[in-house]
Amino acid sequence: MPASTSAALETPSVPQQAAQTRDHGQESLPVIDLAELGDSSHHTPAHARLARIARDTGFFYLEGHGVDSARIEQIETSVRRFFGLSTREKQEIAIGNSRHFRGYTGVGGEITRLLPDLREQIDFGEELPAVAQAEDAQAWWGLQGPNQWPSALPELKTEILAWMETLRGVATRLLHAFLLALEQPASALDALIAAPRNHRLKVIHYPDQDNIRSGQGVGPHKDGGLLTLLLQDQVGGLQVQTAQGWLDVPPRKNAFVVNIGEMLELATNGYLRANVHRVLSPTTGLSRYSIAYFFSPSLHAQHVPLLNLPPCLANQARGPESDPQNPLFRHIGTNALKSRIRSHHDVAQRFYPELHARHQAPEPEAQA
Repeated sequence: MPASTSAALETPSVPQQAAQTRDHGQESLPVIDLAELGDSSHHTPAHARLARIARDTGFFYLEGHGVDSARIEQIETSVRRFFGLSTREKQEIAIGNSRHFRGYTGVGGEITRLLPDLREQIDFGEELPAVAQAEDAQAWWGLQGPNQWPSALPELKTEILAWMETLRGVATRLLHAFLLALEQPASALDALIAAPRNHRLKVIHYPDQDNIRSGQGVGPHKDGGLLTLLLQDQVGGLQVQTAQGWLDVPPRKNAFVVNIGEMLELATNGYLRANVHRVLSPTTGLSRYSIAYFFSPSLHAQHVPLLNLPPCLANQARGPESDPQNPLFRHIGTNALKSRIRSHHDVAQRFYPELHARHQAPEPEAQA
């Protein structure tokens, strides 16, 4: 999943991680059936279970989402077709061409925890016009803009935009269920997800890494939005960090893996906590494909509000967790651009040179 922010918990160096045996004997992630949560008009035992799972685990499988298997197979086939294109055809939409951080990144081109991720990917966002680069415009407005689309696969645009629309509906239902579970109006955060939207999609290929020392498919990190919905294929590698160690998140057919992002952690004052996770590179002869949908606040919403949780929940809130080397900000654009600057040096150096230089220096204290 990329997310591009650094993890707040201390973890071993990547070569050590790759050498570690994966934790076994731990229970698998829980399963939430979205259909059982109903229309978010009233609180049910299913909502109470969702609140417990979200706080205690933060990762779960989502079923009952209404996306049929044919749609899932279609998008997975399209993703594989793109990564089967020639290097020249893929580089036609290189992310380094886009100040909006949209496009293709080759293996090793994205950085997590100061190390290259051994995967290739395309970053997409909402298809919107770019914001004019006025002298007094804040730099984070550069995150809004059009996508790049491969000429060798023209049908990909229609399929990706339709997939994002479908997943937006699923994520909206899930967010409303979360809010009801926390005894809030289901619409409490609707202003954050109103148009013009800022949701993102990343399609990813992890090639096998035989004879390469680093096992970092993607390094330990947290996701920066509200919620992430991940569709993964049948090749494992995703792990979530728990108090007992790294827990495997094995594939579950036609289920999404859901995790909480840092913006929802801020909105709940840490009652909900974004989780550290990583992906280990596939073993020899295997490739892993995944599609990550990042349900994120609109840049136009400016700031993440603090929800007024009832005392029984507020007393359990732990406050937002923030790594001094990777601070959290309530300002949406500042937080989002910081993550991209740290992860995509080619785009940062070309389009945001001053911010790139600043983020190579020690970070200020967190302003959560």
